[in-house]
Amino acid sequence: MNDTHGSATDPESRKYRKSRSGAFKLVHMGHVLSENKNGLAVGVRVTVANPKAERDTALDLLRAVCGQRHKTVGADKGYDERDFVAGARSMGVTPHVSPHTRRPSQVDARTTRHGSFVVSQRKRKRIEEIFGWLKTVALLRKVRHRGRARVGWMFTLGAAAYNLVRMRTLMTASA
Repeated sequence: MNDTHGSATDPESRKYRKSRSGAFKLVHMGHVLSENKNGLAVGVRVTVANPKAERDTALDLLRAVCGQRHKTVGADKGYDERDFVAGARSMGVTPHVSPHTRRPSQVDARTTRHGSFVVSQRKRKRIEEIFGWLKTVALLRKVRHRGRARVGWMFTLGAAAYNLVRMRTLMTASA
């Protein structure tokens, strides 16, 4: 479909829909990795829209996070795929992924039995705050730039601005 119905103004964008009943739109996919404690964005990336892009990019962003502490990643049931769960475990990251309800889950009782799994599932909703802020305040609901490089630059700038605003909020709350 992207071969015959591409964009004349932004050839790097692709037609994509988020659900089976959703409409196809010309988009770039923006990805954010956040930390649970304070809800700050620690990694962002813009990629070509395709169904595997979310999981593949999440693994790339996890690889970029350094540190010696044990890490977990919270995600929705769209990430409950063999490649993502195995990839996260191979990096030493525990995947706190919501179990899929329509097919066998890749996350077993080794992960779900711990209290940290419940906490991670509750905190993972903070990522939606970042996307909501980027769409409303940073004006990224309708991107005004063309090309993945410029869109990525604006996405990164918006995430950095979100972190600054969030840090201000955290500092005033702790004072």
